[in-house]
Amino acid sequence: DPAAAVNAFADKGILFVVADLEPDALLKAADAGKARGVLMFNVGAPDDRLREEDCRPNVVHVAPARSMLADGLAQYLVWKKWRRWLLVTGSHDKDKLLADAYRRAAKRFGAKIVEEREFKDTGGARRTDSGIVQIQSQMPVFTQEAPDYDVLVAADESEVFAGYLPYRTWDARPVAGSAGLVPTSWDASHTQWGAIQMQSRFTKKFPRFMTALDIEGWTAVRMLGEAAARTHTTDAGKLVDFIKSPEFSVAAFKGQKLTLRDWNLQLRQPILLSDGRTIVSVSPQEGFLHQVSELDTLGYDRPETKCSLK
Repeated sequence: DPAAAVNAFADKGILFVVADLEPDALLKAADAGKARGVLMFNVGAPDDRLREEDCRPNVVHVAPARSMLADGLAQYLVWKKWRRWLLVTGSHDKDKLLADAYRRAAKRFGAKIVEEREFKDTGGARRTDSGIVQIQSQMPVFTQEAPDYDVLVAADESEVFAGYLPYRTWDARPVAGSAGLVPTSWDASHTQWGAIQMQSRFTKKFPRFMTALDIEGWTAVRMLGEAAARTHTTDAGKLVDFIKSPEFSVAAFKGQKLTLRDWNLQLRQPILLSDGRTIVSVSPQEGFLHQVSELDTLGYDRPETKCSLK
């Protein structure tokens, strides 16, 4: 029970909680913690509704929203003049939410979705001995007879099919989204802006590569440390006020300081575009301008928000 867990934390005087929860569980935890003065750091849920109509005044979103990830990829595809997209969506709910983000991004930045297709999850054993043969014949057929397109954009947050698309499409086209060129907040191949030292420290301590969830958890704790160092206090209320203030910023190996959007408590951040081996690019892209911060070209901007922090 997330509400009971947060109340148990508050009973022990723990007022800052780093949470990797599903959306409804996060909202239950936040609502329970609001009266207790608990500030939640969302490091896992990308749902835009948590930043918009279901926003909470005691939830800071360290993880980027789906709209931010989709906008980061869309900017690069448009910059490359790959404006004609074949959108392939999975059959699960979160796949459809991701597809919504890509539709919004296409409209926002001038791309065109020439056709949409749905890949239904039938639960087939694609990793069995015969799976490779099945996939090799299935994916070309699934993607054939599409209108002329520049790039296939896959919305497969459930990780069912997208990984089988590169090099298997009927037409010789790049794949992006949930496979191929992937928008993310972190990748093992990221080495710029001091990230290589962070990656090295992590792999020395843990026998694996650092993930997006790892950096988001680290950033949440770093935000608290930065606030304490800048305010010279450990008073929870004063730390919360400073984190929410215009004076707050935090460094997180992204090439620029990250700040908080005061209208929905989303952490502004660049989006890395990775092919799994290298960082191909980092968004926002050159030429996508904004009157306040170019980072606000990623995701829902102030005039678009449905959030009312109360």
